[in-house]
Amino acid sequence: MDVSWTLWTLTILGLVALISVDFFIGRKPHDVSTKEAGIWTIVWITLAALFGLGLLVFGESQASGEFFAGFITEKSLSVDNLFVFVLIMAKFSVPSHLQQRVLLVGVLIALVLRAIFIAAGAAVIANFSWVFYIFGAFLIYTAWKLIQEARADEEEDDFEENRLLKSIEHRFGVADKYHGTKLFIRNNGKRIMTPLMVVMLAIGTTDVLFALDSIPAIFGLTQDPYIVFTANAFALMGLRQLYFLIGGLLKKLVHLSYGLSVILGFIGVKLVLHALHESGVHVPEISIPFSLTVICGVLVITTITSLIATRKQEAAEKDAGKRPETGEQTDSSENVGAEK
Repeated sequence: MDVSWTLWTLTILGLVALISVDFFIGRKPHDVSTKEAGIWTIVWITLAALFGLGLLVFGESQASGEFFAGFITEKSLSVDNLFVFVLIMAKFSVPSHLQQRVLLVGVLIALVLRAIFIAAGAAVIANFSWVFYIFGAFLIYTAWKLIQEARADEEEDDFEENRLLKSIEHRFGVADKYHGTKLFIRNNGKRIMTPLMVVMLAIGTTDVLFALDSIPAIFGLTQDPYIVFTANAFALMGLRQLYFLIGGLLKKLVHLSYGLSVILGFIGVKLVLHALHESGVHVPEISIPFSLTVICGVLVITTITSLIATRKQEAAEKDAGKRPETGEQTDSSENVGAEK
């Protein structure tokens, strides 16, 4: 898709306007209700759908298909990010009314960092087509790693700060308590960070780790930097509302890792086939419509199986809770019979 600098500028200005509106609405710290989160989640998904349809009408059908495939993939991968966001919020004991501000700024930092990643990735791909082999192999390895972690069934009980975050805390110092929405305060004449600033940096910089698999994944669906950037932008900008909407449902998505591993593995194979095709090897390439079908199908199946498994587990736990009482009643009745 041939994108002019004018369209790039208008797109970035439009995204900045949307982010400004989002910031203006959430500028006052408050507890986000499920209703509010649901309404804004629908708004962001609708805006993404309208943008994709706009590409179909004013651009190309292939560009529209690539955007929807990329958006759905990035959105599904971002849901996995929410597990870590929950751990970060718990570690730093973020007050509930400040969490929406943390996510807003943290996601904004993540968006800027991802834009840098996308620009670098596009430059590398444009000059070195063999990088598709590396991207494909990395995604297949990541898919296998996700399966291993899911089978181990090990949950992280804490969030471990990365070295960059630790060095920033050491350099500026951190206050011992929250000071509303302030990011810096004066303590004994020295300017130090508040815990709120630390959490925002933690959210933003941690997303870089997720970008290591999500950016190669979307480049496996499209090599158009414009589609890659806009799909990432729309997927990230609705992440704050999604956090409050499905925060309580995250633990129910027990098969999410399996679904994501299938998606990443599938895109990894697609990248390798594309790399072979670019090298002159006659191999079949996977089309965007087929990719979109596979991605949506895997997510639907994963969600259904997760809910079924969770329901069975809850029923089993409920039955297990009743058994001791029944056992006690049986034992006492047997004792009574023995005494008689």
